[in-house]
Amino acid sequence: QVRLVEPGGGSVQTGGSLRLSCAVSGYVCVGWFRQAPGQEREKVASRYIVGGTTYYADSVKGRFTISTDNAKNTLYLQMNSLKPEDTAMYYCAADLSPIRCRLGPYNYWGQGAQVTVSS
Repeated sequence: QVRLVEPGGGSVQTGGSLRLSCAVSGYVCVGWFRQAPGQEREKVASRYIVGGTTYYADSVKGRFTISTDNAKNTLYLQMNSLKPEDTAMYYCAADLSPIRCRLGPYNYWGQGAQVTVSS
């Protein structure tokens, strides 16, 4: 069963940190996406559950970390050194298909969490 429940989000000042979490059970890959007003949805980070291969967008490399706690069936996105341009609605996503994990689009989505970074 894939169930995405995405609490959290929040507002911070530039340079601050936030951690997003998402309850996920039953998946091959998981990921975080974001969409700012007027912009296309962007994949921020993703991770294969078997093997742990991760992907990060260039814009967040070195600042964001995707991780999973398999015992708790929870996906995390630790966001450090936040910038105003990180302001967006963030979505967790998952899929059961290795092909969609590699090529997209993911089939299962959380409801979104707003992240606002003020300067």
